Amino acid sequence: MGGALRVLAVEDDPDMRVLLSAVLGRERWVVTATDKVDAADQLAVEVRPDLVILDVRDRNSDRAGFDVARRLRARSDVPIIFCTGADSVDDRLTGFEAGGDDYVVKPFFAEELVARARAVMRRTGKNGSDVLRAGDIVVDERSHVVVRAGAGIELTRLEFDVLATLVRQPGRVMPKTELLSRFWGADAYDVNLVERHVSDLRAKLEAHGPRVIHTVRGIGYVLRAG
Repeated sequence: MGGALRVLAVEDDPDMRVLLSAVLGRERWVVTATDKVDAADQLAVEVRPDLVILDVRDRNSDRAGFDVARRLRARSDVPIIFCTGADSVDDRLTGFEAGGDDYVVKPFFAEELVARARAVMRRTGKNGSDVLRAGDIVVDERSHVVVRAGAGIELTRLEFDVLATLVRQPGRVMPKTELLSRFWGADAYDVNLVERHVSDLRAKLEAHGPRVIHTVRGIGYVLRAG
């Protein structure tokens, strides 16, 4: 599999978690979002993120994010962006002293956060790869070309985005509701949209090989490629 950017977002507010997932997901980055600051260290080990986005505060502490940043920085050079409403000069200085690479104050424009994230990734050389691979499937995110078993496959934009999302996380069950929210918006409710597009995507892929997108009944889909 190729190296799409992996982002760990630690955010206490549920609406902000949805927003971060949507904004960064549109860049086709793999976003793992959690509200549990005390789980951030273990998640960082599991996810191996290329970028961490931290809120300073959580429900138990006004400075928990700084503590997480210090622990991460003690063992890793992973870029860290604080994305928080804590906007005093002291907060900003503490954030940089804790190892932060940038500091974004809420509310923010989506374009600003993405631009800052890209700038941090450029500075640290963690730009990821544009080519994803799973089994005999190759997905080139820059050119929007999909090849399976040497044959080019024509996909719609939505089909391409759904496939790329699944290929980035092989073995992970992706809920239909998550796909629906990511590609049709937070207000979308008709999971039949997802089912129809996945059905069409499957048909195109299976013209060149066995099934790789499997249904997990009552939940969603998972990509398993040998």
